[in-house]
Amino acid sequence: MKSILVYDTTLRDGSQGEKINFSAEDKLRIARRLDAMGIHYIEGGWPGSNPKDAQFFELAKKMRFKHACLAAFGSTRKPNTRVEEDKNIIALLESQTPAVTVFGKSWGLHVKKVIGTTLKENLAMIHDSVAYLHSKGREVIYDAEHFFDGYKEDPGYATKTIEAAVSGGADVIVLCDTNGGGLPFEIEEIMERICQRIPVKVGIHTHNDCGHAVANTLMAVRAGAVMVQGTVNGYGERCGNADLTSVIPNLQLKMGLRCMTKKNLHHLTELSRYVSEVANMTPFNGRPFVGKSAFAHKGGIHVNAIMKTPKAYEHTEPEAVGNERRVLISDLSGKSNIDYKAKELGIELGGNGFDSKRIAKEIKQLEHEGYQFDAAEGSFELLLKKLTGQFEPLFQLESFRVASEKEKDLPCRAYATIKISVGDQQEITAAEGNGPVNALDNALRKALNKFFSVDLKKVHLVDFKVRVIEGREGTGARVKVFIESRDQKRLWSTIGVSTDVIEASWEALEDSFQYKLAHT
Repeated sequence: MKSILVYDTTLRDGSQGEKINFSAEDKLRIARRLDAMGIHYIEGGWPGSNPKDAQFFELAKKMRFKHACLAAFGSTRKPNTRVEEDKNIIALLESQTPAVTVFGKSWGLHVKKVIGTTLKENLAMIHDSVAYLHSKGREVIYDAEHFFDGYKEDPGYATKTIEAAVSGGADVIVLCDTNGGGLPFEIEEIMERICQRIPVKVGIHTHNDCGHAVANTLMAVRAGAVMVQGTVNGYGERCGNADLTSVIPNLQLKMGLRCMTKKNLHHLTELSRYVSEVANMTPFNGRPFVGKSAFAHKGGIHVNAIMKTPKAYEHTEPEAVGNERRVLISDLSGKSNIDYKAKELGIELGGNGFDSKRIAKEIKQLEHEGYQFDAAEGSFELLLKKLTGQFEPLFQLESFRVASEKEKDLPCRAYATIKISVGDQQEITAAEGNGPVNALDNALRKALNKFFSVDLKKVHLVDFKVRVIEGREGTGARVKVFIESRDQKRLWSTIGVSTDVIEASWEALEDSFQYKLAHT
């Protein structure tokens, strides 16, 4: 099986995405995970551009990588500057990484109007930088920035830029679709020409501005690229980079190319969720392969089919990437959906006279009232246990009181007092928060900590949504509240419905902690 080198740039290019900001310690944590996954190259950042990246490389000097080769990133020397005196080049060497990735200009537009130099000097900048870094014993990866745009405008000059890098001793030449405007057939055609022309390994780096980053990467590999660059979850500037959580399984499962061991591939979904947690980004359920909805089935006909043969409605096995098949429950559900979910959850039907047919009828009625169980599987599991007499609450609410206080020119403050019982014991606690629901959440956590040894600090509410069910009643309308929670291993969603937004929030919050404690 032919191998493809995977080059991860989450820590550098990914951190340029909107709302993403990694600390040096965050980067180190992610780097450890990437190394454990068997990623071949990890781009740690640009040591010459900011103190945080410089700090990361200092910390990384103490870290032993078992699989990955750490790379520092930077630009070629500046125009009309001696390479050995260039601060960026010096910073690259001081990072002491075994590999360095240096980028240069391939497009005359950038050479003349952005960096303001001549085409000839640009070629010298590329050659000098690569040759100097190579002479210092580093593996040199040359990123040909804006290569495809430059090639389409002036193929002769764009080719000269990478030939300058090759003559300087570059180990890998990476062609970059930096603006993300290339189309798959264009990328394949140009990549094929370059691979036939230069004698070193060629890689591909794409952005997703036209939605083609993954497709462009795959086409580049078809044309001869042996290195793929991208980020976990496709994080990156503007519309992001090629998403490695799609690139890797497509290459390995669909194209028969080796990117990592099968064992490591089984942890791909876990990696995706871990990076989203460190980045403090809500996981995208619709993300191919690793998203929560990637193998979710809702229609009764679909569910009936996958119960007989999963490949009837699945392009690959979810277990191959560490994901799982999910059957959703809604007013569209039939008996097959209930039977499948009960078996999956290990719940025996028939208790209290509730078989799958009667449960389906109950679900349809609740959804008519505003509940939405396809988006709240945690609440559905608890409901199924309640209907069949198999639910044993780990705590029960006795009462709660919330209050908000507003003073002139000061932000609102919220307070909550809660009384719960666990067995024959009771606990009353109080807390404040950024709003009544946050205060209620904080008070409940304090109360539960008196009875359970579970570290509830690791339970994060990652999404909180309020939706009006029917707006004709105005501020007195019924609302549904969704809460999505996660810990280090799983994601789960719960729902509450009421004419009172605090009561609806409590229902969802209570279900979330009942679910967590039941699965500990």
